[in-house]
Amino acid sequence: MLEFTGLWMALVTFLSIWCGHVGVRWLEAHSPNIRPPIIILLVSGIALNVYALFAPNLTLSGVSSIIGITLMWDALEMYRQQGRVLKGHAPANPNNPRHAAYLAAGKAITEDLLDREPQGSPVEQPTAARAQGAPAYKQYREVEA
Repeated sequence: MLEFTGLWMALVTFLSIWCGHVGVRWLEAHSPNIRPPIIILLVSGIALNVYALFAPNLTLSGVSSIIGITLMWDALEMYRQQGRVLKGHAPANPNNPRHAAYLAAGKAITEDLLDREPQGSPVEQPTAARAQGAPAYKQYREVEA
């Protein structure tokens, strides 16, 4: 008989991390206050891990625990994502009142530094990010063969 528990757990791990990464960026950019999503993520994660203790089989227990731990980690990442926005490492959403205040104070940028074509040369960090003390991007020299 084939055992699919490992396959399901691997698939759920991959998908929950991917959805968590995308979801944290989206939630942080669209939430006027990050506390409610953080609380919901924490409570959901804890509830899934408690359920995993009493699940009727190993597959369901493993899957719910993996999703639960991922949700709890996403709660932490919500807080860290807000810091990335303030440092200029992630773009601010001008339609979000919280981000609009960051932009007005010159603490954030709207440019997504990851969404650009490779230039083959160092990229200058935006002024707002430099003003907040964010470290300058490393300057790399191409090694000639």
